[in-house]
Amino acid sequence: MAMGLSAAAPQRAHPDHYLFGSRHAWFAFAMTVALMLFDYIDRQVIVSLFPHLKLEWGLSDKQLGALVSVVSITVAIGALPIALLADRGSRVKSIFVMAMAWSLSCISCMFTRSYGPLLTARAVVGVGEAGYGSVGSALLASHFPERMRSTMMAAFFAAGSFGSVLGVMLGGIIAAHWGWRAAFGVVGVPGLVFAVLYLFVRDYRTVALPPRLDRATQSLGSTTRSVVSALTRAPTMLWVCLGTSAQVIVLSTVWAWLPSYLNRTHGLPPAKAAVSAALVVLCGAVGAMLWGAVVDRAGRRQPRNKLFTLAALCLLSMAMLMPALGSPGLALAPGLQLAWIAVGGLLMTCTAGPSVALVIDVVHPGLRSTGCAVLAFFQNMFGLAAGPFIAGALSDRWTLPVAMVIMPSFSILAALCYLLATRTYERDAKRIREQLATEAHA
Repeated sequence: MAMGLSAAAPQRAHPDHYLFGSRHAWFAFAMTVALMLFDYIDRQVIVSLFPHLKLEWGLSDKQLGALVSVVSITVAIGALPIALLADRGSRVKSIFVMAMAWSLSCISCMFTRSYGPLLTARAVVGVGEAGYGSVGSALLASHFPERMRSTMMAAFFAAGSFGSVLGVMLGGIIAAHWGWRAAFGVVGVPGLVFAVLYLFVRDYRTVALPPRLDRATQSLGSTTRSVVSALTRAPTMLWVCLGTSAQVIVLSTVWAWLPSYLNRTHGLPPAKAAVSAALVVLCGAVGAMLWGAVVDRAGRRQPRNKLFTLAALCLLSMAMLMPALGSPGLALAPGLQLAWIAVGGLLMTCTAGPSVALVIDVVHPGLRSTGCAVLAFFQNMFGLAAGPFIAGALSDRWTLPVAMVIMPSFSILAALCYLLATRTYERDAKRIREQLATEAHA
């Protein structure tokens, strides 16, 4: 499909200025964060319902894990084509359609009567959510000054953690009072309201691409080939995508299985286990914002220090989580163990904002949504989808506590990938700056 783009790029008078002014930027931030909140509420509400589903339908842990993983798989598959359409058209209208789709699909889960239809409905939730993280982050990156980029991205993705907190808590509480089916309906409706409100967000005009990039993004096939070429040409992006995915495996395991873990190891009722697990997820939300600011500061003098900092934080999260999750064998009280896990939870979300900012640093501004979609593909397919399923399979084989102790070891792979990215990050970012300067004078 040929797209003749005559609109100007989203340029500002100075990199430290807002694109349309602070009022428009902060309204866009508020609406984008609100939808991110309900994106993850709808995605994570299922995990607090695991004990109810296991009891009522007799599901295995692998089947339960698949109810989480299937959302991430469909998100991964749909992220690139949706982001491509958004980059070539309207980000705001794309987000409106996505939010309507995932909210309606979440509501439909309450009407399922067996595992197959529920798995299908969950897959459709992922289709609706597929491009939201990448398109929303690209829109925010354009509204705000460059100096605030990692912090804004961290706050945006921290909303996912807060949404997970609310999803886990609400699911457990609603199920205890009105049954597990009601949980899907209650959390699905607000997303419809915010989808409509999002139409009032100011979009930036579609970026005019140079001829080479314009030809490369005229179809999904050409875009895929272009993405593969870009990953080869800019290895920073590949290493960041792989490193982030490895750390997300750890995060998704804890988010998906901690309520069941507390239920089985300490005998907590499902509702109480859900609330306790939500506190750990809340620590992760705080950590995402905290580490975004820390990584920004670390890179002020030497940009590649951002990657060294991320590698160190990943290893530190593993050092906390592995002994904490293995502590029932040490006869620790539930409260003490939960506090220990919470510290690990504070650390495990360290990559949330910085990884997006790093990708944006090494891709053309006209392909920000697409670049973020590549990261989203890796995160969802090899991180969010892999973690709950692998942990479920290990649980069926060796028990859930053993699986939970093993999974944080993926942080070693994450740290290694970030260290490899330090060798090319500054070179790749410089190449994009030079390309933009050449286009500006053309």
